[in-house]
Amino acid sequence: MSDRHVIETLLRPAVELYSAGAATAAGYICIAAPWSLALAPNVSYTVALGFATLAAVRANQGLRILRYRRNIRRLPRYVMTSAQVPLSYRQLFIGRGFRWEQKHTQRLHTCRRPEVEAYVNPSTHYYYARQLEKLCEHRAFWLTKALSQDSILNPFRPLPPVGGSPLIHGIELNEIDVTLPLGERVGHTLVMGTTRVGKTRLAELLITQDIRRGEVVIIFDPKGDADLLKRVYAETKRAGREDEFYVFHLGWPDISSRYNAVGRFGRISEVASRIAGQLSGEGNSAAFREFAWRFVNIIARALVELGRRPDYLQIARHVVNIDDLFIEYAKYYLPKHEPKAWEIIVQLTSKINDKNTPRNLQGRDKHVVALEQYLAMAKVYDPILDGLRSAVRYDKTYFDKIVASLLPLLEKLTTGKTAQLLAPNYSDLNDSRPIFDWQQIIRKRGVVYVGLDALSDSEVASAVGNSMFADLVSVAGHIYKFGVNDGLPEENQSKVPINLHCDEFNELMGDEFIPLINKGGGAGIQVTAYTQTLSDIEARIGNAAKAGQVIGNFNNLIMLRVRETATAELLTSQLHEVDILTNTVISGVTDSSDPFSKSDFVSNTQDRVSSVKVPLIDPSAIIQLPKGQAFGLLEGGQLWKIRMPLPAAGNDEFMPDNILQIADYMQKNYRTGEQWWRGAVMPESSDSDQNSTEALLKALADDNASAEVDDV
Repeated sequence: MSDRHVIETLLRPAVELYSAGAATAAGYICIAAPWSLALAPNVSYTVALGFATLAAVRANQGLRILRYRRNIRRLPRYVMTSAQVPLSYRQLFIGRGFRWEQKHTQRLHTCRRPEVEAYVNPSTHYYYARQLEKLCEHRAFWLTKALSQDSILNPFRPLPPVGGSPLIHGIELNEIDVTLPLGERVGHTLVMGTTRVGKTRLAELLITQDIRRGEVVIIFDPKGDADLLKRVYAETKRAGREDEFYVFHLGWPDISSRYNAVGRFGRISEVASRIAGQLSGEGNSAAFREFAWRFVNIIARALVELGRRPDYLQIARHVVNIDDLFIEYAKYYLPKHEPKAWEIIVQLTSKINDKNTPRNLQGRDKHVVALEQYLAMAKVYDPILDGLRSAVRYDKTYFDKIVASLLPLLEKLTTGKTAQLLAPNYSDLNDSRPIFDWQQIIRKRGVVYVGLDALSDSEVASAVGNSMFADLVSVAGHIYKFGVNDGLPEENQSKVPINLHCDEFNELMGDEFIPLINKGGGAGIQVTAYTQTLSDIEARIGNAAKAGQVIGNFNNLIMLRVRETATAELLTSQLHEVDILTNTVISGVTDSSDPFSKSDFVSNTQDRVSSVKVPLIDPSAIIQLPKGQAFGLLEGGQLWKIRMPLPAAGNDEFMPDNILQIADYMQKNYRTGEQWWRGAVMPESSDSDQNSTEALLKALADDNASAEVDDV
């Protein structure tokens, strides 16, 4: 009956149950006492079957009304263990929900009308139970505990502590699994929601599926959330991928892998771009940024030519004192082209004093002054040597002022234990922590958790995150041009899905992030970014146009509860308007002016239905979402209402109790390229072999010691 009206009416008494009961009684009479209805026994069964069919149809309609009324007050519990998360190689599971259509907007509008408050709001007895629960908290604790028990036996049990309005999701009785085709993920996904509303739970759900599919998974977590780290570790163990799991965590350097953000590059100029790109380029700072780029590029070119891998420590060292690198490179280059050059320089050095030293070279090493005099006479041309020479020509005081903006950044990246993680010593055989780079991770289908510990030091976290993003952009460009297996004998050059999960990505985002989402899809990078508000992105970038550029590159939008209207309008402004029906009751009385008329007045009552255009959803619906619920704009603008499963209360057998258990596992299982022999069974050796091995190790140790002395 409810489906036949112009306006769907679900918030009303379930009157269908009355006719269902009457039909049931009539059917019973037909079977038990057919004589009372003057029916023959063979006819009574047919009539009883008809009454039973009518009772079933009407009961189903009535129960639908009761389910709807219950649904908009309290949703059924939706719990799922990690092992129960569905896995598909074609679809990404997000949760359960329904496609939002015009009828849902109509129902939501109806639920907000004042005449249906009795069906939408909890009963008066519920409010009395909550008041009694508060009053008895210190007097009769047993009563408070009984009233607050979340059990079906408690008729006044409290609503789930998720806040919001349950009717937003409860207006639909038929839920289905909401999935996103994996082919759509390369268009990137943006997840927005205020604090503690379920962003991390959604991240765990998506990361779990990515790990089980055997794909590359990289998680950026600025806070360094221990629970998220434990979840990622548990899922890698459940999937049997422990050997592919890496942890880079600034807050736990003892278990952290090591990573050189400037050690791998396609072009040497990328080193300078990754470092100088983190400096401010606004206003007067642009000139200092360009000089810092040129100066770092000179240092990087010299280090590579000397056979060294650039890292932050070496660059910081030579920024502070360029003289040593100038002298070292001259010793390397000049003997190859001018065999007697260094003898002449030594002679010139002995004659250097304060009187014959140019003013701009005051305070420089005497070898630097002698080198400058020799090169001025010899007319030797080498681009790297000339670059170093131009750097030392600056007055030292003036030079320190120019690089003043570069030094704080390098200090952030080379202070304390951070230096050990970002500038690893490749020749240290006693350090079991592995050294990874992004190309290696992608090739071996690795899982990397990056914890930046932003709560302790946000400046260092931002600098390290930007460095990693810049490196990822470089790797993405290389993969786009040459494929994943460039340089390897494998012929399979197909793209590998690279799932990049960036929690609180506004804290990591810089100019490096824009090309990553703009062009990274061609290399298989699939970014899922999590943030709180649109203003966070604008505040981080400092430019509304660039913020719009970032948002415009996300094809899929999942929005949980937000507190900022502008953020909610990011979703609602992209939706069309729909017509909803409203009924208006009109009642009037018209007096009769004819004294001879038999009627004194004429009454008139109308039930008028009209349509009004309204948005498909309004910002208030997003602001009132309960925890764990979201609206999703998926697959080219299809609007879905989603709720995510709650984690089951049971213990996960793979979940560690604390970070120390993960640390213990890492210490036992970490393997580096320099320690491959520790995992192998060595054959028995003779005494001579043992002596030769010890001699070799001693020689390696001596070489390392001498190399360290040279570095100093």
